[in-house]
This record gives sequence, C-alpha cells and structure tokens, in this order.
Amino acid sequence: MQLFTIGFTKKSAEHFFEAIAASGARRVVDVRLHNVSQLAGFAKKEDLAYFLTKICGIDYVHLPILAPSARLFDDYRQRRCDWRQYEGQFLDLMRERAIERQVPRSIIADGCLLCSEDQPHHCHRRLVAEYLSDKWGGVAIEHLV
Repeated sequence: MQLFTIGFTKKSAEHFFEAIAASGARRVVDVRLHNVSQLAGFAKKEDLAYFLTKICGIDYVHLPILAPSARLFDDYRQRRCDWRQYEGQFLDLMRERAIERQVPRSIIADGCLLCSEDQPHHCHRRLVAEYLSDKWGGVAIEHLV
C-alpha cells in the first residue's frame, strides 16, 4: 500500500496540486481538525474538494478521527506541551480511538494525508502514517514536499 503525505503551508497552489497529481494519489485524506479557516487559502475544505476534482481528477475526504483533539492541538500551539509530549499524547489518542480498525484501508490506500505543516517532521500526518504502517504493515510512506 502506498501512502503519501503533504502540507500546504509555504506552497503555491501550482506546486501543491502538481505534486499531488504527479504522485499518483487517488484521493486526499484531510487529517486537519480545522479545515475551513480563511488562513487555509486554496486548502479550505470546499475549495480543496473542488480543485482536487477539477485539477487532479481525484477525490477528497475529511477524516477528523485522524486529527488531534482540540485540547491537544491547543496545548501544543500555545506551547503548554513540547513536541515530545504532543507526540506521545497523540499516539495514545490514536490507540484509544483504534484508528487502524475505524478507518478503512481502502480510504488510506493510494491516498495522500493532508495537513497544514510545511514539513512532516513535527506534524501529526507523519505520526498517523507511521502508526498505520506499524499496525497494518506493508505501507510505503512518501512525504511530498
């Protein structure tokens, strides 16, 4: 199973959509908690679904079960916890939610996890990809930049 990830921050719409189209992904799986903010620009939920269909010919799905809780997200953004703490708490949350049983493999297979962070290093999309790879096995992860 191939699984891609991408963040939209610091990317032009041209670069973003060309990277997704060139990857061969069949759908974008939005793993953001908040996906309608004006700060999201071309990556707002309704606009993104339209652009992905028209530009790339692929589907869009929003899976908030793969996003951090509002409390955890706020704690990290407001620096009440560091990355190491956030990572541990988010891994615990994925285990508690049993995402490997809740999310169909068919949605993830050949999909591209989307979040806002430019790079995957300190982004929960990387944690989701690695968690599912560990639980399911046979998942090749590629981070699009």
